[in-house]
Amino acid sequence: MPLTIRPATIDDTDTILRFVRDLAVYENAEHEVLSTPAHVHKTMFSAGATAHGLICEQDGQAIGFAVYFFNYSTWQGRNGLYLEDLYVDPSHRGSGAGKALLRHLARIAVDKDCGRFEWSVLDWNTPSIQFYDSLGAKPQSEWIRYRMTGEALETFARG
Repeated sequence: MPLTIRPATIDDTDTILRFVRDLAVYENAEHEVLSTPAHVHKTMFSAGATAHGLICEQDGQAIGFAVYFFNYSTWQGRNGLYLEDLYVDPSHRGSGAGKALLRHLARIAVDKDCGRFEWSVLDWNTPSIQFYDSLGAKPQSEWIRYRMTGEALETFARG
């Protein structure tokens, strides 16, 4: 059956949140999901929203999604496309949905003259790492990601 990829709409909010939770369960981080429909509406579908979504469907059923945003490289003087989440329902893995979503995102990056298409993967997620390697993506081991959240972020911001 053919796959269809389309931009997410506000009507996809429940589907997006279901996929976010399913992804968090897979990554052993369900307790970290705080997103609500109001968050999704504000960050993905309001005026000035900076996050974008794609829905992958097969036979009219949503089987996967991707959420992405644009960042900027001062060295390249160009935007980049950053893939925040990619998820395909386990019952549809192997159908080509993940590759189709990544190819669709790559086309967006090329069409928008992005210099980079990047994402992160957990170091234990061997199936995904092997999949990304098979596509020609390369890990960037020379960079260490840092993150500040919660109380550390609040305390630092207050100075």
